[in-house]
Amino acid sequence: MTKISYRGHRFPQEIMGHAVWLYFQFPLSFRDLEDLLAEHGIDVSYETVQRWSLKFGLAYARRLRRSRPRPAAQWHLDEVFVSINGKRMYLWRAVDSEGEVLDILVQSHRNRTAALRPMRKLLKKQGLSPDAVITDKLASDGAALCAC
Repeated sequence: MTKISYRGHRFPQEIMGHAVWLYFQFPLSFRDLEDLLAEHGIDVSYETVQRWSLKFGLAYARRLRRSRPRPAAQWHLDEVFVSINGKRMYLWRAVDSEGEVLDILVQSHRNRTAALRPMRKLLKKQGLSPDAVITDKLASDGAALCAC
């Protein structure tokens, strides 16, 4: 991996790196980061933090993704009926055996293609297939298991 170059910037690389790391590690907005840095006496606009995130963010995101632990070999796939604004929706959730949520998907349809979508998305995102998939034995789960 290539080293990130901070040359030509006014702020020290520790401040820029920390701001970008905070943005990608936690669900913070650029304005939240501006306020956090201001509390520590660092006067930076949110536009500057946004530029740093665009320039250096991909490398930080890769590092964070690589440092995450791999999911366990056994996954739990479940489907829940939820009501959003009075409309019935279907929430699909995949969790590994250690309790880490792997993926969540909300859809308005419940058919074969809708059942395949969360599993295909999950397999593509994780890059590996599980040893075992545990479901709640609904009829739609059979279609999702075909993707494995």
